[in-house]
Amino acid sequence: MKNILYFFILNLFFIFVSNSFGQSIEIRKSTDQKVSFSVQNFIVDSTKESINFLEVLKNDLVRSGYFKLTNTDASFSLKGSVKASNKISCKIYIFNNFDNLNIMKRSFDSDKKNYRYLAHKIADEIIFAVTKKKGMSSAKLALVGNISGHKELYICDIDGANLRQVSNDKNIIVAPEWTPNGNNIIYTSYKMGYPNIYQTGQSKPLSNYGGLNVSAAVSPDSKYIAMILSKDGNPELYLKELKTDKLIRLTATRRANEASPCWSPDGTKLAYVSDSSGRPHIYVLNLKGGKPQRISSSGSENVSPNWGPNGLIAYSSRQSGRYKIVIYDINNRSSKTLSLDNADYEDPYWTPDGRHIVASRSINYRSSIYLLDTLEERSIPLVNVNGDWYSPSCTR
Repeated sequence: MKNILYFFILNLFFIFVSNSFGQSIEIRKSTDQKVSFSVQNFIVDSTKESINFLEVLKNDLVRSGYFKLTNTDASFSLKGSVKASNKISCKIYIFNNFDNLNIMKRSFDSDKKNYRYLAHKIADEIIFAVTKKKGMSSAKLALVGNISGHKELYICDIDGANLRQVSNDKNIIVAPEWTPNGNNIIYTSYKMGYPNIYQTGQSKPLSNYGGLNVSAAVSPDSKYIAMILSKDGNPELYLKELKTDKLIRLTATRRANEASPCWSPDGTKLAYVSDSSGRPHIYVLNLKGGKPQRISSSGSENVSPNWGPNGLIAYSSRQSGRYKIVIYDINNRSSKTLSLDNADYEDPYWTPDGRHIVASRSINYRSSIYLLDTLEERSIPLVNVNGDWYSPSCTR
């Protein structure tokens, strides 16, 4: 979808988890080391909320990529209980069976209708307790879908559940981006007939200068918005200071176009698209000074960069007639193209764990949202709803 936006500027697993409560889960810390994790001693009452809670929890653990269901030789065990009456209550104990150590002891209470939220939260805590890695289960997605007949803004859980529409512009929405606190979404809407930048919960646009106002991204400290404006001619990269509304122009490529800025995790750099070399490529600009540095090399079109919490930049590159996901390590200046299937993969966006990417996958003229495991190089469908889905963005 961002590729479509870029050219507009130029021209104007699935994994099924067993239902058995007595199975174990195996955690992969590396490709040759596995740790099993049993849930057979976790007590679940007969309410649908408690039963569904455990299924969501197990699905989250498997989806993380570190876990595999198994029946024997558990190195770690989940013990405790979950029960639901007026609220859902959960006691969690994680045991290292080899050392006979309790490495996690927590109690949780929530409204029973929020059992999915509770399961996501606990899954992330289990992942960290055992692997010392951040999970992604509690993250939210923003995405664009057309099931209403228009390209509207939606949000859902990271597993595709709880999908709901949050805009009613009855036009075109593109490039949603969560604010750093995860409370709001910045996006471009054509509801007035031309592209302006808006924020959820506000009717007044954040940016409505003459010409294009597109591709907004809020800085990690929430002090600036990076955006593309064409108020002075061709599309250029700008910063807007939110406190003062001061504009800072960052590029001046008179015969070229910029698009799709994204921030580095520390807020000192921006990655963006420019066709200043004749074709769209990915550039990195140090806001402390210096010239933009091109980081993409191969591919006839390189678009939609996203800078992950791991410091890696993912982008979409058209190679051999298809869009593929490339991951660039800015520290050692190396890149890796993910080997997936024969579909087009666009709009990559890192999840909080730094291992997975959400992206739009297009094949046979239909588009949906997939989760990409960058270590195992596999894709998992997330949104199993009719219509076409684009431009995913994930809370950090």
